[in-house]
Amino acid sequence: MSASTLPSASTNSEASSSVLVFANRRWRVRRPKPFVLVIEGEAEKGEEGSPAVPSDYLHDMLLSPEWREAFYQLVDATGLVVCLNLHTQHPTYRDVRGRSSKGRLSQGEYYHHDGCSGPIKPRFVEIRCPIQPQTRGVATAVAPHHAVVAAMVQVLPADLAAAPALAAQDMSPDALIQMDDAALDQLQGLITRTVRKKLNAEGARAYFREVDQAANAYFEPWALGESRIIANANSGVSMQHRRAYQSLHAGGVANGHLVKRWPNEELLLPGQVLDPVLIAALCSEEGDEGNDGDQTEKCYLSPH
Repeated sequence: MSASTLPSASTNSEASSSVLVFANRRWRVRRPKPFVLVIEGEAEKGEEGSPAVPSDYLHDMLLSPEWREAFYQLVDATGLVVCLNLHTQHPTYRDVRGRSSKGRLSQGEYYHHDGCSGPIKPRFVEIRCPIQPQTRGVATAVAPHHAVVAAMVQVLPADLAAAPALAAQDMSPDALIQMDDAALDQLQGLITRTVRKKLNAEGARAYFREVDQAANAYFEPWALGESRIIANANSGVSMQHRRAYQSLHAGGVANGHLVKRWPNEELLLPGQVLDPVLIAALCSEEGDEGNDGDQTEKCYLSPH
């Protein structure tokens, strides 16, 4: 298969397991949603229901130099590719920053693209739940950008829609269909600022839980050893994601941690050079989310 040719999967239903032929191997896959491809492991390394053989198949096979761009194109075309049963300790991962408080909604709980305040966004963001003693109890909701904004409009309470910042906006379905990414960003920023101003933290969380449902978001519980590669700013399906509490956030609950990276910009092929200016600019958005008025607020809340 050439790097410009996308693989295909044969399946009887979107929810059932099927086989994807990619990188000269056969993979067990599922499609729980149209924009999600779940890779469970190699088909020859164990039948469905049997324990997966521990391996770092993401780096050894899917992201090997020969197949990397073809895999990236698969993510571009899909939106979200989930890799399960993945055993890796690759040094490029770093801890996800930011913490949620009981008193207010944190920046990462709003739907967003990574790098949204700068002129250049990472092509993908990979978020990973390492193998660790403590499981991860907080979901990460992922959905297509347009579906997110349409859902935010759909479930917006009437009194918020009548707020001065939104009253003059054309938020009809026909108008939303015509909006490009920049216009969607602008409207989304206005809605998010209004929700943040008018609702308390748990009210805002309840609102975004409704958005999750209306957008048909993917927010399956995290499995240990799972990576989610999210199309962030690319030529295909543009996605957004958020940290999603599905119940009252009371704090004080033990919770597994996540790590992340931007594979296209940070995982380099031979001959490629890291762009330190770009990486520094992107990392500047990942400061302490507890501080008002920081760079993350410009990213998540302002029209951009």
